[in-house]
Amino acid sequence: MNNTNTNLSTFSTLFLVKGILTLCFSLFFILYGCIGIIIGHSEEWSHETGSFPVNPGLIFIIIGGIGFIISVIIGILTLMASKYLKDVRNYNFIFVMAVLNCLTGILGILLGIFTIIDLSKPEVKQLFFKE
Repeated sequence: MNNTNTNLSTFSTLFLVKGILTLCFSLFFILYGCIGIIIGHSEEWSHETGSFPVNPGLIFIIIGGIGFIISVIIGILTLMASKYLKDVRNYNFIFVMAVLNCLTGILGILLGIFTIIDLSKPEVKQLFFKE
């Protein structure tokens, strides 16, 4: 087994961990939405006070729902990239996921940059595009 395969298997494991962490982070948005439900059903907002045109709990629910959906999608796509790295296929998908992970915090930045560097090596490209 050469060094390239070892790097790809390491990145596969790191993408798996990152995907699981992203899915766990999505639970934060469920909590955020629940806080919105609690705020929305409090007695202060159940009456028409006229001070706010919109119930502030609704804002929490919307942000929580959108954040949850985005986190779950990114988590699932990261898990798929982990599987594709393990199988050494779908080079373009893995490359796009490495770039997308650069937008998701310090762990994603490090993982994305090192994955892009490794994917850019000619011997790694040959593994993906062998005929």
